[in-house]
Amino acid sequence: MSGFSATAARNATALAFFLNGFAFASWVSRIPQVREDLSLSNGELGTLLLALALGSLLALPTTGALISRFGTARVVVAGAVAVTIAMMLLATGGSLLTSVVVTSLGAFLYGAGTASWDVAMNVEGVAVEQELDRAIMPRFHAAFSLGTVAGGGIGAGLVALDVPMILHLGGVVLVGLALILWGVRSFIPGHTDAEEEASGPSVWTAWREPRTLVIGLMVLAFALTEGAANDWLALALVDGHDVSKAVGVLGYAAFVTAMTLGRLVGTSALNAYGRVRVLLVTAVSAIAGLMLIVFGTGPVFVIAGILLWGLGASLGFPVGMSAAADDPKRSAARVSVVSTIGYGAFLAGPPVVGYIADHTGTLKALLFVAIFLVPSTLAIFAAREPQRG
Repeated sequence: MSGFSATAARNATALAFFLNGFAFASWVSRIPQVREDLSLSNGELGTLLLALALGSLLALPTTGALISRFGTARVVVAGAVAVTIAMMLLATGGSLLTSVVVTSLGAFLYGAGTASWDVAMNVEGVAVEQELDRAIMPRFHAAFSLGTVAGGGIGAGLVALDVPMILHLGGVVLVGLALILWGVRSFIPGHTDAEEEASGPSVWTAWREPRTLVIGLMVLAFALTEGAANDWLALALVDGHDVSKAVGVLGYAAFVTAMTLGRLVGTSALNAYGRVRVLLVTAVSAIAGLMLIVFGTGPVFVIAGILLWGLGASLGFPVGMSAAADDPKRSAARVSVVSTIGYGAFLAGPPVVGYIADHTGTLKALLFVAIFLVPSTLAIFAAREPQRG
């Protein structure tokens, strides 16, 4: 493939990551309104959102087989179409019809669509990385982070202006779908595992590969490290360090900023020093950051802890995707397995931390994340680059 084509594929993949994050943050910005319009308690809202988690969990394990058969471009488009329909259902059920059933259906379809889109764009990302022969996956995940920042910011503004949900979410997904349809034309052509799968073992055998499962464990630990901050950092700062809610949100914003910068800058470190060394440093950084946040007695220590935690959480997930796909044959199946394991942490991690927080307090509950990271660092060695030549 020519350099121009590889560059076009890289840009198209980054666009897919950005739009996925943008759509997610747009929906999140409307959750408070959905709760209000449907007159839901927090518990009832959580039950509704379980439909989204169920859709994701059902789609993640099967997406590898779909990619192997149809290719990444078609699966990304199918996921984007599902997200488009889902957003319309969410806006219609959550605001116009005020129907819990319609909203739940939209949440389920959104979960399935965004999960399929996510796995397929990660498979395309590692294919582009292999084509360029250098680490680039963290920058794709940085594009996702930037998409969430942009989507959340615009969503907050539109909510403040009282723009109807159907116009907001409908506009986001229709424009996003048009951009996806344009962008996937630059994906690497014919990127499927169909020929290998036709004569080789089933894609489901990836669930029995020791290296793939160990990489999944590594991604699980780093996903928990990232997800715990998303759900509990702001609350931990408020409860444990007696700061205002606004300061707590600023602390989370600092974490996201550090994580995004880590993904942008860390790519060069991966190319220079290799996966294992860099990931070990990030794991130590996350553990040190958590310790400073929990035991720090002044703002300097706590701020330093937040930044170290953000940098430490930045690379594990994207590098895990790259490591799972080191062998281009059946890479889609392996990425699907690792994604499923990793996203399990995003779904199950927050409730576990919350349960611990009920017994220890919110701040000390973060120690669970640090403790889980310690033995999981051994799994980092499974992500070592393969010998070339």
